[in-house]
Amino acid sequence: MKRFFLIVLDGVGCGEAPDAAAYGDAGSDTLGNVARAVGGLTLPVLERLGLGAIRPLAGVAAVPRPGAAWGLMRPASAGKDSTTGHWELCGLTVAKPFPTYPRGFPAEVIAEFTRRTGRGVLGNRAASGTAIIEELGARHLATGDWIVYTSADSVFQVAAHEEKVPLAELYDACATARAMLTADGPHGVSRVIARPFVGAPGAFTRTGHRKDYSLDPVGPTLLDALAERGVPRLGIGKVDDLFAGRNIASTHTPTNPEAYRLIRDALRHVDSGLVFVNVIEFDQSWGHRNDVAGFHRGLQELDRELGAMLPLLREDDLFALTADHGNDPTTPSTDHARENVPVLVCGPRVRPVALGVRTTFADLGQTAAEYLGAGALATGTSFLADILG
Repeated sequence: MKRFFLIVLDGVGCGEAPDAAAYGDAGSDTLGNVARAVGGLTLPVLERLGLGAIRPLAGVAAVPRPGAAWGLMRPASAGKDSTTGHWELCGLTVAKPFPTYPRGFPAEVIAEFTRRTGRGVLGNRAASGTAIIEELGARHLATGDWIVYTSADSVFQVAAHEEKVPLAELYDACATARAMLTADGPHGVSRVIARPFVGAPGAFTRTGHRKDYSLDPVGPTLLDALAERGVPRLGIGKVDDLFAGRNIASTHTPTNPEAYRLIRDALRHVDSGLVFVNVIEFDQSWGHRNDVAGFHRGLQELDRELGAMLPLLREDDLFALTADHGNDPTTPSTDHARENVPVLVCGPRVRPVALGVRTTFADLGQTAAEYLGAGALATGTSFLADILG
């Protein structure tokens, strides 16, 4: 039975998109810059698959006979966030970028959030999450006020200490914010994010109880098409949050190893359909914190894990690795970057061919739709005929 594994390595971009300068991201090159910063990558499994054939990468050879079909995909949607990237991968492109708030949210938004939740607000500015929690955590503990912040991305983030504010209340507050910040209003941010933390001043740490509240997709997606035809869909990581839970259920994975474990379980036990995975730590733990060493270790760990996963592929499996945007830890920015993304597709029946430079991430979703019998999506060009002999 047919299975399609869509593995999104969150933030693992592969060089600036043609319009990167318009987003303030000229020079961003997540994989390339990390490779140069560490003196070259040693990734034998990814090298054999064809990572080095996509574009030059220090330490990764362009092998003459890759084990996967390989290529590069350019973003077609406006924006550079996880929601936009995942929607586009599933055939839904966004023409208008989600609103951002580099100077914080308008006073009337904060006042209404305070009125509805019964707590005041600290912060309300663009900031690093770990930095603003360290700065305002003690005041939050003393007052019980929410820590609200944003970033260069379209996000309304609410932080609270788990011992000061119960998780259920934090989640309710984020659901309240989501109900305020709607697509048909002026402040339809892409995501509202619950950011719980624990610890004492000087040693605060965020927990794995993060929860994202995305806008409903503004059009049909691959997930909708599969659901209409009764094709099973399994989520691993935050994919359900990114689609507002529409036609996908997901087991959240706060770490990459947990995601890899569930991928291995799916390879062994899922019978058919789409397995849709978000691998979070390249973005959350290392990209946003400019942690080059952590990002490098994460790539090495991914390579080792792939060595254990790929032998589990069945005859009719397609296994695709890609990303949703960049998050270059070598640049001064701690935010997402407007980058191209790599695509590698392997499986026992896959013909290892060059896929070239695709003009939209949706080409991968269109390929999955065709393979799983979901019919054509609104955007994207399938390359299924190219990779199946």
